[in-house]
Amino acid sequence: MKRTYHKWFSPNLEKDMELLVFGHGGARVIFFPPRMGRFYDYENWHVVEALSDKINAGHLQVFCVDSVDEESFYNNFSHPGYRIFRHSQYEKYIIREVVPLTKEINSNPHLISAGCSLGAYHAVNIAMRHPHLFCKVVGMSGRYDLTESKGYFQDLLSGYHDTDVYFHMPNQYLKNLTDPFLLKELKRLDIILAIGKEDLFLASNFLLSGILNSKGVSHKLYEWNEEAHKARYWREMVKLYI
Repeated sequence: MKRTYHKWFSPNLEKDMELLVFGHGGARVIFFPPRMGRFYDYENWHVVEALSDKINAGHLQVFCVDSVDEESFYNNFSHPGYRIFRHSQYEKYIIREVVPLTKEINSNPHLISAGCSLGAYHAVNIAMRHPHLFCKVVGMSGRYDLTESKGYFQDLLSGYHDTDVYFHMPNQYLKNLTDPFLLKELKRLDIILAIGKEDLFLASNFLLSGILNSKGVSHKLYEWNEEAHKARYWREMVKLYI
């Protein structure tokens, strides 16, 4: 499997950012790491290896990006307003730097957004906000409103709410979405959600599914047995859904 490493200074984040690319062609996949994860986690956990057949056959080229979760949503030492601001900068990094890099490396017109855990939030949020850029989105073990607490997963904005928070929480902004262009683009997307029956975020997935249904946006929601918020489940999910 072809593997390449990239690092550059991001003007949007004002820091060095790293990523790994696996494969030589096919649909481009931006793969977001789990909460506070790193760009090498999916390789270390053999999740990339689970996709090796598709990667080696030239069906997929996977771009494992880094996160800034410790500087944004999990930065408890900063005001929540800064947390969402830092997240917005991260989105700009993905849209303005990573997406162009994928196009420079690979001319395939198909771009997929995917992720596990908080990476599922990143994948779904960016695809829902910029659906014209993507053909498919896969969210595995995700929650889609980070202002809600569930079990040991706390409200990552500490009760804070403003317009920026609203427009980065899919289960909030999609409820009131009426823009014809965005709805048309969302209906074009292949949307896949996967969650365990005992996962704490099960209700969040059903809520998102209900919102999409109310907007006439087709999608698939798969329930897995037990608590599927684990790498061993993600290794199986990626084979089926990406």
